[in-house]
Amino acid sequence: MKYLMQQFFRSGKFVTGLSIFAVILLIVIIYPLIVPDPPLQIIGQGTFFEPGIYVNVYDSISSPHYTLNLDDAAARRIANKLSDEDRLAMKEWLVAAGIPENEIDIEDTENLLDRWVNNYDPAAKIAGMTNAKRNYFIRLNNSLEGLLSTEGMSIAVKNAETAVLEETGVVQSDYVNINLVPNVRVLPLGTDNFGRDVLTELIAATRVSLWIGFVAGIIATLIGLILGLVSGYIGGFVDDAIMFITNLFTVIPSFVLLILISFSIGQEQRGAFIIAVVIGATSWVWTARAVRSQVISLRNRDHVNMSKLSGHSIAYIIVADILPYIASYVVMALILQISSGILAEAGLSILGLGPKTTEVPTLGLMMNWAMIYQAHILGKWWAYFPVIIVIALIAFSMNLMNTGLDQVFNPALRD
Repeated sequence: MKYLMQQFFRSGKFVTGLSIFAVILLIVIIYPLIVPDPPLQIIGQGTFFEPGIYVNVYDSISSPHYTLNLDDAAARRIANKLSDEDRLAMKEWLVAAGIPENEIDIEDTENLLDRWVNNYDPAAKIAGMTNAKRNYFIRLNNSLEGLLSTEGMSIAVKNAETAVLEETGVVQSDYVNINLVPNVRVLPLGTDNFGRDVLTELIAATRVSLWIGFVAGIIATLIGLILGLVSGYIGGFVDDAIMFITNLFTVIPSFVLLILISFSIGQEQRGAFIIAVVIGATSWVWTARAVRSQVISLRNRDHVNMSKLSGHSIAYIIVADILPYIASYVVMALILQISSGILAEAGLSILGLGPKTTEVPTLGLMMNWAMIYQAHILGKWWAYFPVIIVIALIAFSMNLMNTGLDQVFNPALRD
């Protein structure tokens, strides 16, 4: 045992992979303790707020004081939303729609927006306009909604008895002097289109995705292990029957089967646990085949034959005389199944077939939301790039651990 532990720590790949995975787990566990009630709905819906934005935590404000600088703040807000290029594009559309060019002043923001609101029609067919240009104007129109609005944003406080948010005041958050507001919080990764803190959402999504991966990995490994052990040791008709079923699952790509099953379940029934079970039930095939091959090479060993002569049952021989010899392989298979489960959930959720959106976020759902609200087109990288990094780190760390374990248990692979 001591020698084996030494080999674990001598394997640089295993230690590196374990370290990365441990850091991810620590962040997922510790972050909710530091921020016990994270504000997931701080700012409001419809806008991606950039990383580094300051917001006031809705359940912590008590009689805040604000200073307003309307002219400067409004100018900054309009400049961020309406660039010179956008103004020229709006003028181009209005002229093409029949508005006299001399009546359009791109420097007069109020007049320009007024003409745009009264004349722009996304369904209008403008001669010579490409689909790409038409989509650009649709996105531009969506981003201009409420640009000149002076309506404030609600401050809500949780009712201690009902746990329902109740409005306690209104503030124009664009103009808040953050130095005078208590309990101000910076959002390092900004917000998504729903106005939710991306960092908080990413931590919660990572926790759920890891849980799905572990459940799916355990289910897939158990099914593959049991079928592989029985098929490899008993042989004959039992082996043929199990291999027939395994070959059927091999012919049909597992991801296609996963899509069909998830679609047939329906969105209302697709919780995180159900998705994990479906992933596990469709990804056991390669584990079963690999375990069967290992068992076939072990079933005629001397110690197994001795156990047969001693009158031990099939179950005893499989558990006591064969399973310990393939335990290391089973552990490596479990690690890969967990990684595959996380990736499968992400793929399903991107297609809109993952857990229902009304319950919990997952890494795949965050990618799905980013795609639906065109974050990749609008250049809102913080809505999807951190998710890609986390998925890649999890898969990378688990593959490193698997490679390291292979070196530990297989002396031929050691340097």
